[in-house]
Amino acid sequence: MGRKLLAAGQLAEALSHYHSAVEGDSKNYLTFYKRAAVFLAMGKSKSALPDLTKAIQLKPDFLAARLQRGNILLKQGSTQEAREDFEAVISPWDPESRELRAECYIRMGDPQKAIQDLTPTTRLRNDNRAAFLKLSKLHYSLGNHHESLNNIRECLKLDQDDKECFSHYKQVKKLSKQLDSAEELIQEGRHQEAIEKYESVMQTEPNVPYYTNLAKERICFCLVKIKSATEAIDVCSEAHQRDPRNANVLRDRAEAYILNQDYEKAVEDYQEAREFDGDSNDIKEGLERAQRLLKQSRKRDYYKILGVSRNANKQEITKAYRKLAQQWHPDNFQSEAEKKEAEKKFIDIASAKEVLTDPEMRQKFDAGEDPLDPENQQGGGGGQQGWPFHFNPFESGGSFHFKFQYN
Repeated sequence: MGRKLLAAGQLAEALSHYHSAVEGDSKNYLTFYKRAAVFLAMGKSKSALPDLTKAIQLKPDFLAARLQRGNILLKQGSTQEAREDFEAVISPWDPESRELRAECYIRMGDPQKAIQDLTPTTRLRNDNRAAFLKLSKLHYSLGNHHESLNNIRECLKLDQDDKECFSHYKQVKKLSKQLDSAEELIQEGRHQEAIEKYESVMQTEPNVPYYTNLAKERICFCLVKIKSATEAIDVCSEAHQRDPRNANVLRDRAEAYILNQDYEKAVEDYQEAREFDGDSNDIKEGLERAQRLLKQSRKRDYYKILGVSRNANKQEITKAYRKLAQQWHPDNFQSEAEKKEAEKKFIDIASAKEVLTDPEMRQKFDAGEDPLDPENQQGGGGGQQGWPFHFNPFESGGSFHFKFQYN
């Protein structure tokens, strides 16, 4: 309302609204600055001065307020104070001052602020190819390869034969194309090809840490997707060493540990990832699943019973089952104690085969739930745990013999 009234020239009403705004939010530097603007429009520069000072206190780099205060102080004859304000202000239309300050920011290791100063200079100077080249290199170093490409193209629009710009353009274009292609391959589920593409990225640009870190992170992700657990753990660990606060790397390494059936380490990684990204549902759900799998592993682990990996296919599971079923068939044992032990193992082997060859049951088990555990059944409780075919042939008495069908 204050802004509308000021634009309409209703200064007293505008001032009233800005008084209310200042009372409502005494930490907003812009509100003080705008109230000062109303005072100035009313010809009350003395009243504007405290508001401009307050705006500068709240935001010391607020150059417009310093410039305005400097003008008032100069008119009041406070030349020394006015000089201090003017010295603190760089003229926004002076490209040389901006370029000098940008160079200072670069040397201080603050490329983002250098970019803020350099960007306007591309419009303040005619044919400012040097600024476009520098901006392109700064964006490139920060990993903003698309923005880097945009800036270097602007340089070539000014002079397509500029050797420095063309040389950098070739590098940026090649790298940007590889990065975009790698992400497209991941979106299409072509993870092995994406790995190869990210390896090319590291060869194209070995000197900028951002791109090596990104490549390691994404290769780690892809190796988990193709269920190459051991290699994934190695690459993810290297990526974690390079970028210890990267929650994505910790999440992916946790998944690699799950593939490797090392649930304690998976839980540790997910807990650490949650510290760096507490809002991620993926990490929250992953931690809960890893905790369920750890709890489950302390009970029956059907993969371990059959001696197969978590990514074993149905054929491998059936083959392992047949071998173990023949080995532990109770008819192979003579003494009562041996038979009892064999019966127990045989039931576990049959249970493992039932769960792992049934897609729905296997999915439940992989999510940390044992589909044959009575605790997980509706209504809980009753019945004997473990025998998958709902009867136990060994309860029929002493010398029960039967043929087992391997399917």
